[in-house]
Amino acid sequence: MTFETTQLGTEIDAIAPDGSEIRLLGARPGGTFAHCTLPPGAISLAVRHRTVEEIWYVLSGDGEVWRSFEGAEEVTHVTTGTALTIPLGTHFQFRSVGDEPLRFVLSTMPPWPGEDEAVRVDDHWPADAGNEDGASN
Repeated sequence: MTFETTQLGTEIDAIAPDGSEIRLLGARPGGTFAHCTLPPGAISLAVRHRTVEEIWYVLSGDGEVWRSFEGAEEVTHVTTGTALTIPLGTHFQFRSVGDEPLRFVLSTMPPWPGEDEAVRVDDHWPADAGNEDGASN
């Protein structure tokens, strides 16, 4: 067995397909764990996942998360202490509505397989038309 210990870094490890900033925290055969940041006033791109589900826990900031699946749809206000799930196949989009970044940790199950995992879907909130590869302001 190999033990893994990680300190949250200042450098961004990846830009998620929805445009948010990802810092990797750990991985095991059953899933991955990451820290996500969306800058103040930014809106992610709407996506759905092909094979993974996620659980999010908000560390700081204020935001809204839109989720839609098979006729069920809701917009949820999120702030420090909010936890939510993104079930497999759910269309989702999120935005930071406060003066500080929206920061949360997320667990992806099974592990994130790569860039082709996220499929672009119609936005709930208008995203920056000139910025199809990342979050808008």
